[in-house]
Amino acid sequence: MESSGAVVNFLLGWPRMHHLFALLCLVAVVYKFTILLVKRRAAFRSCEAFPGPPVHWLFGHLMELKKDGTELEKLRKWSEQYPCAYPLWFGPFICFLNIHDTEYVKTLLKSTEPKDDLVYRFITSWIGEGLLVSKGQRWFRHRRLLTPSFHYDVLKQYVKLMSDSAEIMLDKWESFAYTNQSFELFEQVSLMTLDSILKCAFSYNSNCQTEGGTNAYIKAVYELSDLVSLRLTTFPYHNDLIFYLSPHGFRYRKACRVAHSHTEEVIRKRKEALKEEKERERIQAKRNMDFLDILLSARDESQQEHQKMCRDEIIDVLHGKDSIEWEDLNKIPYTTMCIKESLRLYPPVPGIGRKITKPMTFFDGRTLPAGFRVGTSVYAIHRNAAIWENPNVFNPLRFLPENVSKRSPHAYVPFSSGPRNCIGQKFAMNEMKVVTALTLKRYQLSEDPTCKPKIIPRLVLRSVNGIHIKIKPVDPQE
Repeated sequence: MESSGAVVNFLLGWPRMHHLFALLCLVAVVYKFTILLVKRRAAFRSCEAFPGPPVHWLFGHLMELKKDGTELEKLRKWSEQYPCAYPLWFGPFICFLNIHDTEYVKTLLKSTEPKDDLVYRFITSWIGEGLLVSKGQRWFRHRRLLTPSFHYDVLKQYVKLMSDSAEIMLDKWESFAYTNQSFELFEQVSLMTLDSILKCAFSYNSNCQTEGGTNAYIKAVYELSDLVSLRLTTFPYHNDLIFYLSPHGFRYRKACRVAHSHTEEVIRKRKEALKEEKERERIQAKRNMDFLDILLSARDESQQEHQKMCRDEIIDVLHGKDSIEWEDLNKIPYTTMCIKESLRLYPPVPGIGRKITKPMTFFDGRTLPAGFRVGTSVYAIHRNAAIWENPNVFNPLRFLPENVSKRSPHAYVPFSSGPRNCIGQKFAMNEMKVVTALTLKRYQLSEDPTCKPKIIPRLVLRSVNGIHIKIKPVDPQE
C-alpha cells in the first residue's frame, strides 16, 4: 500500500515538475535574450561615431549581401560612401567595424590582438587550435616552432617539388590545348596545390592529381568552407546547439570526418616512414609546415600584352631549360609584379577579423571599447581610389620599387601584416612564381567570354561559377 501511495504521489507531482522545468527553460531563454539585447544596445552605442549603411532590425545587412557574386562590390561601394570604417551587422546581435583605411589597418594589424571568436570559432572543430586560431603563449609557441620550416635553406629545396607538381597539372592540360574548348581551372589548381604541399610538408606522394574522379579531401574542404560562410550569414546558426542539430551541421560533421581522416592518414604514414629513416633532423625541418590556403592569381582579362611580356621574360631567364630553379625566381621581376597586382585585385583572403581585448583609438580620435570585433576588408583596401589610381585597372607597374616607396605598407596586405601575418607567404609567392612561369612557358591563356567568374567572399576568395579558361600551345617561333 505504501509503495502504491508513493507511485500515486509521484504521478500527481509529475505535472508540477514538468511545469517547473518549462518555467526554468523560459527563464533561461528570457535571460539569454536580455543579455543579447544589452549587448546589442552596447554595440550601437560603441559605433555611434561610425556612420554606416541602414541596418535592418533583424537581418542587419545580410539582405543586402546577396550570394550571387555582387557582395564584394557592395562592400566596396559602402567603403567609398563611408570613409575609413563603417559598422557591418550579421543579424541582430553580431556587429563588426569594417575598416578599409591604411591608418586604421596599421593600428589594428600592428597589435597582437587575437582573431575574432566568431568565424574562427566556427572552424576550430575543423582545423583545431593551431597557428591560425590560437592566441597568447600558445600562438607564440606554435609560431616559434613553425618559423624554421620557412627558412631560406628549407624553401630552396621545395622549388623542384613545386615544379614537379605543376608539370603534372600542365601535362593534363594537353587534352585541351588543341580543342579551343574552355575548362574549369579551380579544382585542377586545388589538386596541384594539395599535391605540392603534401610533397613539401610531408614528403608524401599522394597521386591526387592523377587519380580518377573527384578528390574526396578537396570536396570536403570546399564544403566546409561553404558551410562556415553559411553559418556566419545565418544568425540562428551562431548558436552551437542549433547548428549541431541542423542538416547543415550534419553535413559539416561529415565533411570534417573526411578531412580529418585524410590528414590523419598522411601523418600516420609519415610517422611510419620516419621510423625507417636515419636522417631524422633533415626530415624534421620539412615536417613542421602548415597547410596553405589555395592561392590562384587571377589573369588579366583584356591586356594580353602582360602575358606576352611575362612569357618573354621567363623564356629569356630559363635559357631553354625545361624547369625553373631557385636562382631563377629573383630574375623574373615583371612576372612577380603581375602576380602581386593579381593579388591586389583578387586577394586570396578577402577579409581579416580581430576581437580587441582593450580599447583601441584610431588616428582620427575615434575609439572602440574592449570586446568589439573589427574586420579588415582587404578587398576594399586594395581597391581604395584614395590609395590606388584607377584601382580597377590591372597595372603591374604599381609594384615598381619607386612606386611602392610612395605608399603606406598597409595599403597592400594580401598576406595580412604585423606580428600575425601569414607565416607561409614566401612559400606561397615562390609557388606562384614557379607555376606561373611553367604555365606561360607552355601555354597561351585566354578567358572564356561566355563564363566570366562571379567572385564571392568565403574563407578564401571563390567564384560561384568556377574559373574557365582556354589554352593553346606556345609557338616557339613567336
